[in-house]
Amino acid sequence: MFYRFAWTLCRAVLITIRRMEVRGLENVPGQGGLVLVSNHKSYWDPVIVGCALPKSRQVFFMAKADLFKIPLLGTIIDKLGAFPVKRGGADRSAIRTALNYLAGGEIVGIFPEGTRHKAEGMLEPHLGAAMLATRAGVPVLPVALIGSRGLFGKVKVIIGPPVVFGGGETGTKAGKAGRSDLAGFSSVIMDRVAELMISER
Repeated sequence: MFYRFAWTLCRAVLITIRRMEVRGLENVPGQGGLVLVSNHKSYWDPVIVGCALPKSRQVFFMAKADLFKIPLLGTIIDKLGAFPVKRGGADRSAIRTALNYLAGGEIVGIFPEGTRHKAEGMLEPHLGAAMLATRAGVPVLPVALIGSRGLFGKVKVIIGPPVVFGGGETGTKAGKAGRSDLAGFSSVIMDRVAELMISER
């Protein structure tokens, strides 16, 4: 109930004030587990991504644990379906939560760069998104955000076709990935995001 209300309100604001444009909605499967990945430039990115997708496909974002300690904000993001992940190592609790969501046919949202940044291009990706996708045996949905920084100006969301691990690009079966395989898949994922960004320039 709270998610649907927040989605409706925030989407209306994004469309009227930020003139949000969404492309590639046809690439979002109507059901089934997905790991959604995106570039990360702004605090608004999770809101923008969530509102770009259909209301019926809620995105459960991994968010750094410190955010849940902030009064009010922690409560809001918890009610919106975000779950905490601790930095500085493998957080088994967060991994279990994410895998449970994926097994239940939900979308788990991750920013592989790990943090917001102002630089051009993208940071070296962490391996978490690739690891979850391979362990759960689900596709990765690449999303590019353009113009998300600030409170004004047009924002674009470009959604690419899902990427399947082992689909001719890594040659390794899902669930049997080593670190080098995950690194290769992570590069493929972020290359897809970069391609989406370039296509809009």
